[in-house]
Amino acid sequence: MGNLFTRILFGARWIMAPVYLGLSASLIVLAYKFFVELYEIVSNVAHYNNEEIILSLLSLIDFVLIGGLLVMVIFSGYENFVSRLNVKGADNELSWIGKMDVESLKNKVFFSVVSISTIHLLGVFMESKNIPNDKIIMYMGLQLCFVITALLMQVLEKLSKK
Repeated sequence: MGNLFTRILFGARWIMAPVYLGLSASLIVLAYKFFVELYEIVSNVAHYNNEEIILSLLSLIDFVLIGGLLVMVIFSGYENFVSRLNVKGADNELSWIGKMDVESLKNKVFFSVVSISTIHLLGVFMESKNIPNDKIIMYMGLQLCFVITALLMQVLEKLSKK
């Protein structure tokens, strides 16, 4: 009975496979929105001032960072929780696959969140004449919380490895 229960629990990890497939599909949505945004920028570049161009480009960078974050979560999560990826040539092309443990993945995800948040904060500063000061202070406080949390996570990871 115990052996059957263990096999069922071990096999349950495959429930996550469709979740990772769904995240892969979300990359298509992200790419679509990226190119819609890029088309918008290119078609209206003559009407944009410098700040609008920079904010639009920062938006594209957000899409790229989120896409990279999704790829990291998909591959690392699948490798750590479901099964090894046996793709010919993957070792040479994506050397980090299979080497990122859950703790490292958490840190990379959080640092990506901090990076994305920083880009948004930069956008807020660039549009600061249209945003009330109390909201800017709230955004800065949130960013500071993200940064402090990321630093604390790094410290805790180093302490746990000693």
